[in-house]
Amino acid sequence: MSELTAYELEREANIARNRALLEELDLKDAVTQLGIPPKPKPAIRTRAKPIQPAKTVKRAREVVEAPRRQSARLKNGVVNPYETAAQKRQREEEEKKKRQIEEQERLEAEEKARLAKRPRHQELDLTTLGDKLEEPDLSSLRSSLQAVTNVPLPKRAADADAFVFDEDQKNEAEVEELRNKLQKLRIVSRAKVTADRVYSAAYHPDVTKDLVFFGDKHGQIGIWDARAPVDEVEDEGGDISADHREGGKHWRLQCHWPASSTSSISSIKFDPVDAHSLFTTSYDGTIRHFSFVSGISQEIFSSEHLITSVDLPVSGHEMWISDASGGITHLDLREPKDKACWYGLSPAKIGTVSINPTNPHFLLTASNSRVLKVWDSRKLQKLTSTTGPYQLSQYTVEDLVYSKKGKGTVRGIFQHGKSVSSAYWDPRGRSIVSTSYDDSIRLWDLDVAKYNSSPGFPSFTPFRGIKHNCQTGKWVTILRAVWNPNPDVFPHFTIGNMSYALDIYSCKGHLIARLKDSRLTATQAVTCSHPSIVERCATGNASGRCVLWAPPDV
Repeated sequence: MSELTAYELEREANIARNRALLEELDLKDAVTQLGIPPKPKPAIRTRAKPIQPAKTVKRAREVVEAPRRQSARLKNGVVNPYETAAQKRQREEEEKKKRQIEEQERLEAEEKARLAKRPRHQELDLTTLGDKLEEPDLSSLRSSLQAVTNVPLPKRAADADAFVFDEDQKNEAEVEELRNKLQKLRIVSRAKVTADRVYSAAYHPDVTKDLVFFGDKHGQIGIWDARAPVDEVEDEGGDISADHREGGKHWRLQCHWPASSTSSISSIKFDPVDAHSLFTTSYDGTIRHFSFVSGISQEIFSSEHLITSVDLPVSGHEMWISDASGGITHLDLREPKDKACWYGLSPAKIGTVSINPTNPHFLLTASNSRVLKVWDSRKLQKLTSTTGPYQLSQYTVEDLVYSKKGKGTVRGIFQHGKSVSSAYWDPRGRSIVSTSYDDSIRLWDLDVAKYNSSPGFPSFTPFRGIKHNCQTGKWVTILRAVWNPNPDVFPHFTIGNMSYALDIYSCKGHLIARLKDSRLTATQAVTCSHPSIVERCATGNASGRCVLWAPPDV
């Protein structure tokens, strides 16, 4: 060991002297004798841990890269300075052929990359839709979809006079019965179903399982069998508790392409005839039909407008489509899609269109022009014929509305304080609920059949307004009040709450339940309910994480 320098010797002496001085003062014991309690340690703040996806081995994917550019020196190599004229000609011919081949490969790679960014209009099978799924996952998805196709599940509409009481006590009794059922709901399953923000959702009506479909920001459909047995997967670190593991099984299908924000899935609807197929609308202006039986997704409609929503009547042979250009399109599924007729109804985006279930000629539209309107589609359809025209501007529709012939085209109109983000008919076709950026939920109660032949509703003023924070901002999906589609229960709707809760209201405006959980750390913006089981709700948030609410003993 080398000898210490003078500086190091002096430093060691100072340390020893200071240590001896501290021991003589004995400050620690003096504090104890004075009875001064030690400073308490700050409490450790715990934060809800997000659900952890199961560890899966990702399949290696082939990446096609365009040829990289190289310098002439590296590409051509070293030229022999003593080559003959014949050798030079041969070398130049070989280099020319090589350049032609490389140019052809470059053009093919660029074309392939360009096509990969364009929407896909052709038929897509399950293997193509789930190109990121392993074969065992595809097999389990096929089995789950086939299991719900054995029994026809048509959409049911309630009677227009269902749950209409003259006495308030009966309404209160129905609300109390619902409250007893829905206040017991708890989180029974959680999973990251989609890769990106959830934009839309639909609950399959099968009663044997909880099968929920979520549409996300990048054109992906997340299919979640929420109560399916979870595969045993060994945790890498072994530190994920059962509370934070994913529940059920889920699969992701890329139905709309490219996988970007231009393909966001704006709405999901089941076929009202048998619920064995699914309609999805996208910001790319297309509507696709996905069959559970064949596993084929095919495009049924394409538009130059950004599609915001779609609705189908109980008959299922037609659909009405709303778009961001302020129009709605009527598409008869029994006719060629080029026969679809577009009507300009608003100077601003129409966010939703809703068909009255019991009187399907009454259409409800919610617009960014702050106006909610009820239209009579029979009057609108008189503007066109089998030979056209199929594009009717807003000015043409306005001329009809203000003409004697078009009296009754608009049955009801109500001005909101700000943009109307959504409006829907209830399963009876009697109640309307709207949400608006003026932080209000509004409710109407109309006996529509009574005014079927009159030019307008005698009164179209909401009977109830509920204050509700609808300021979602840029990163949260727009809040929409969505009716429970079950026709056998007292009408009620669900809506996300900016305080990370799920609110459930009756058609009379009573707050039935406000469901909360400490594990929720994001707004449950998108909601849907089971069409056959009352005690079932599903919600999704901006990160693609979804929640199933049900009684804890299911």
